[in-house]
Amino acid sequence: MESFEQFDEAYYERFYLNPETRVVSPAEHAQLAQFVFAFAKYNGIEVSSVLDIGAGIGLWKNWIEKNAKKAKYTGTEVSKVMCEQHGYQERDIARWRDRDSYDLIICQGVFQYLPDPDLAPAIANLAAMSKGLLYLEATTRLDLRERTDKEKTDQNIHIRNGSYYRGIMQKYFHQVGAGLWWTRELPLPFFELEMAGTGK
Repeated sequence: MESFEQFDEAYYERFYLNPETRVVSPAEHAQLAQFVFAFAKYNGIEVSSVLDIGAGIGLWKNWIEKNAKKAKYTGTEVSKVMCEQHGYQERDIARWRDRDSYDLIICQGVFQYLPDPDLAPAIANLAAMSKGLLYLEATTRLDLRERTDKEKTDQNIHIRNGSYYRGIMQKYFHQVGAGLWWTRELPLPFFELEMAGTGK
């Protein structure tokens, strides 16, 4: 089993709390959250339940409590510190599957910390709990080479190609684009050119 000791107070202070070194501010994150919820609504998903995997300092939790009050929020973390501070369930997505399913699942900044043997089980668990939309963000080899601010990006991660993630994800989800994935359990509401791939 992967050790999660790195997710201590110092980790969150550096990458999420300190304005000088954090990867995103609450204001920037709010724009993302607004986009994801608007996208879901536009495509016929009324978000009444949210599962936040790796909920961290509570950016999604705080936004939802203020702007989507009717949505039931469930946050999970492997960090004992964050669980104690925010009341999350302490769960490892590679080894946990809820009996409930969710309109929106958020998995932001998690996959790059999972070792290879844990990735496929984690994705299968996400798929089993999804009845709508998944927002996924994971740092890839290309991101590290060309897109990220290396001063603000944790590089103590498993470095993989984006195609590696897509290869596993596409078994369960359609890739829509902009980090959004649509469960294969629902009919596609999109025209062909609205999809990131072929849409098949």
